[in-house]
Amino acid sequence: MSSSYYPLLEMSQEGSRPTKPPRVILESLFAFPPNRETLGGSAYFIVEKAGNILIDCPASDEENLRFLQEKGGVRWLFVTHRGGIGKKVKQMQAVLGCEVLIQEQEAYLLPEVDVTSFEREFSLSPNCYAIWTPGHSPGSSCLYWSYYGGVLFSGRHLLPDREGKPVPLRTAKTFHWYRQLRSIEALRDRYSHETLHYICPGANTGFLRGKGVIEQAYQGLLELDLETLKQTQSLF
Repeated sequence: MSSSYYPLLEMSQEGSRPTKPPRVILESLFAFPPNRETLGGSAYFIVEKAGNILIDCPASDEENLRFLQEKGGVRWLFVTHRGGIGKKVKQMQAVLGCEVLIQEQEAYLLPEVDVTSFEREFSLSPNCYAIWTPGHSPGSSCLYWSYYGGVLFSGRHLLPDREGKPVPLRTAKTFHWYRQLRSIEALRDRYSHETLHYICPGANTGFLRGKGVIEQAYQGLLELDLETLKQTQSLF
């Protein structure tokens, strides 16, 4: 094993358990198992010619690090929201040599990390860009990947319900509920049935029953009754 693993491994081996390997959900797209460090958050990994992209933080263990390096490393670590920040971002950046991208209102949460911040949009490659979708948190953002008819990595901005359909969830920690609904409306205006086929949510993936993605994603957004949702009370 290369010594480049060591800065991360020294902090992750104590009390660690073997983790399941990432699984393919679309060609060149992998999903990691839920991460306890991010309260069950789901991280994703895109392999593409312009540079590989890690979306949110998987468990910071030896197996995941080896997987990322064997797939060609990480060009970008994109953080969808504050809840997607793992405990060892600084060490991951040091080992992988990646750039960390986060919306500017949440960049302060990584004071010891060399971050790239953005305001509204940021292009990671000709096929992939970040979009600010505030509401769940001040800097909540999504990542759009143009392959496979359009894939949106939604963090906790949109999550699957028990039927596997995309919904926003209002919790006690929701930053601004009305703004979150407006961000959904902006996504509906921006995309179409032809440009948004899938959503990869940042949590609640058990409701997808093994599919790994929310299918017919744009239709799911259209079916949301935003006016009724305005009256939704906090779930927990």
